[in-house]
Amino acid sequence: MKTMSKEYSTLFNEITDVSEELTKLVNRLMDAQKRTEEMFIADDVEEHETV
Repeated sequence: MKTMSKEYSTLFNEITDVSEELTKLVNRLMDAQKRTEEMFIADDVEEHETV
């Protein structure tokens, strides 16, 4: 069985780490979008209730 070179291993590990970080960032952005949409809907409901 051939082993990975240290260069390939280093690159693979960095790509894996960055991919995981990007996934976390995407999830944060989706959460922020959801919260923002919920605030927008809540504000819209409040406006209609006061009319």
